[in-house]
Amino acid sequence: MKLMALQLLLWQSALWTVQEATPLGPASNLPQTFMLKCLEQVRKIQADVVVMQERLCATHKLCHPEELVLLRHSLGIPQISLSSCSSQALQPMGCLKQLHSGLYLYQGLLEALAGISLELAPTLDVMQLDITDFATNIWQQMEDLGTAPAVQATQGTMPIFTSAFQRRAGGVLVASSLQSFLELAYRALRYLAEP
Repeated sequence: MKLMALQLLLWQSALWTVQEATPLGPASNLPQTFMLKCLEQVRKIQADVVVMQERLCATHKLCHPEELVLLRHSLGIPQISLSSCSSQALQPMGCLKQLHSGLYLYQGLLEALAGISLELAPTLDVMQLDITDFATNIWQQMEDLGTAPAVQATQGTMPIFTSAFQRRAGGVLVASSLQSFLELAYRALRYLAEP
């Protein structure tokens, strides 16, 4: 009897472990072409961010965003949440809405960096266009699925940089934050793209 109870307990424990480790099944009903385009757009923007970070480091010796963390709050650079995109709570439509809102906010942050330097102006312009294209792609997909919010996201209050140093430091912080945002977005989109 004890052996049978122990076997039953082990079997239930093994079953519970397997259920915890099993993928959630089909992640979403999002079109594969849309998902692949999103992944491509994330990689393109990530490459733009790396160029910006390298130029800020080489030209202005601002290479370590962690050294500027105290400035983040005083400059008013917001942190953007992708809680609906985390692996523990992945909600495809909620994730798309948060991605769109985050991209819209990054558009405003990049606009606030205008005039950072002549050398970075083309990179900023390309990043803004790429982010706008990505946000538009997501919005169009949400509209196609009938899940687009009635009102588009607002950017809120954007930081105002009063000196060249603040603008460059803001550039490092925005680039670092955008890179983290894109890494999480890429992981979530890659999971959603799996058949």
